[in-house]
Amino acid sequence: MSDFWFSYLYQPLLNALVWIYNNLANQNMGWAVIILTVFLRAALLPLSIISQRDAMRQRQVELEAKKAVEMFKNDRVAKNEEYRKIMKKNRISPWAKVLVLGIQALVLVLLYQVFISGIFGERLVKVLYDSISFPGAINNDFYGHNIGLKHDVLWGAIVAVYLFVFIIIQKIADKSWEKSEAIFLVLFPLFVFVALWILPMAKSLFILTSMIFSDILTFTRIVLFPTPKEPESTIIKP
Repeated sequence: MSDFWFSYLYQPLLNALVWIYNNLANQNMGWAVIILTVFLRAALLPLSIISQRDAMRQRQVELEAKKAVEMFKNDRVAKNEEYRKIMKKNRISPWAKVLVLGIQALVLVLLYQVFISGIFGERLVKVLYDSISFPGAINNDFYGHNIGLKHDVLWGAIVAVYLFVFIIIQKIADKSWEKSEAIFLVLFPLFVFVALWILPMAKSLFILTSMIFSDILTFTRIVLFPTPKEPESTIIKP
């Protein structure tokens, strides 16, 4: 298993990162991480599109379910039971979204290993393919911040604030606010900030780039294929 991890996951990622560093990122490892993330998300674009399509279908099914149970508007129990039946009948598998998230999580783990032990000195020379030029001393400076170091406050905070604003915009669009969601609005970005503060700063660049890519894709989908509006009368979900 360790041989598979090294030969088919860790070593290819490290070599891809160094190649991008040498050829596309002007020998700046911060930009190399960003470009690698964009390439990864571009490779996963078919799965991302399927995930967006499934999200649209789920939304449409929910709206159809709300319309279908209007006949039970005076019976809350029957209304919710009918809603559950319709949603179960039209259940959409989230396999594409899970696969995209799983691959990104795998790359996050690999990047952690790269920046903890594999991007410097003799170890880097040993794992480079013959076709990849040794870059010499790696430039980890990204606008005054070392992407290989832990406890970077600024970029972790940028990711947390971006996530906070995105959640607010999403909730305003959904017009649904509950007390538990308000707590989530604060705690989740705070948790993300603490996690990124513990990890090398490269993680913040990876996550921020991936979130921006996803949001651009979502915005494009909304513009090209807007979600149908909800009926005026709604039901209470179980």
